[in-house]
Amino acid sequence: MNFLTIGHRGIMGVEPENTLRSFVAAQEAGLDAIELDLHLSKDGALVVMHDTDVDRTTDGTGPIAEKTLAELRALDAGRGERVPVFEEVLEAVHAPLQAEIKDAQAARALAQVMNERGLAGRVEVSSFHDEAIAEIKPLVPGVRTALIASRYGTDIVDRAVQAGAETVCLNIRRLTLEIVERARKADLRIIGWVVNTQDQLRLVRAFGLDGATTDHPDIKRTGRFTA
Repeated sequence: MNFLTIGHRGIMGVEPENTLRSFVAAQEAGLDAIELDLHLSKDGALVVMHDTDVDRTTDGTGPIAEKTLAELRALDAGRGERVPVFEEVLEAVHAPLQAEIKDAQAARALAQVMNERGLAGRVEVSSFHDEAIAEIKPLVPGVRTALIASRYGTDIVDRAVQAGAETVCLNIRRLTLEIVERARKADLRIIGWVVNTQDQLRLVRAFGLDGATTDHPDIKRTGRFTA
């Protein structure tokens, strides 16, 4: 099985995160897939941004949910980039996407776009929230889903299975062989995050993970040779 490299918010170690510039750079670097984050704007647009507010990644302030798309568009998301919506990312790159949803409302909005455009084969839906994964499953026939976890124990496997996820995306700092073995017995794919150094890459390869989420494109070039 090929080792999958996923660009974290594009390649956020090089370009402004969650911008079209970052996504295009990730594709040009040859990463296998691109991860992005989705929130709903005040007027219901699927906005690509990680935090619940705009303070860290733009020159604005305040919660995304309290701003219209036009207000978000007026912000600088880094190097003159504008805050994109999900549909723009679909047009800007052709790489497979891993779309992280923050709540059930975003899940329903994403499901509508995926069904309209036939994206079940291209977009894997991920979330830290079990209920968001469970929400989108019946809405998009054939959708692949991933449960993300930062602080977790062996219970993450049972949670993923119950939510109907095919993949677990796990913080490598808490990874153990027991968790990996349990996930394998449950036929779950395992992605490690965030893998930015050669030592971290060697760790996830030693655990036999299926792939890694990274901020840096160099991981793609070296990943195939690291075991």
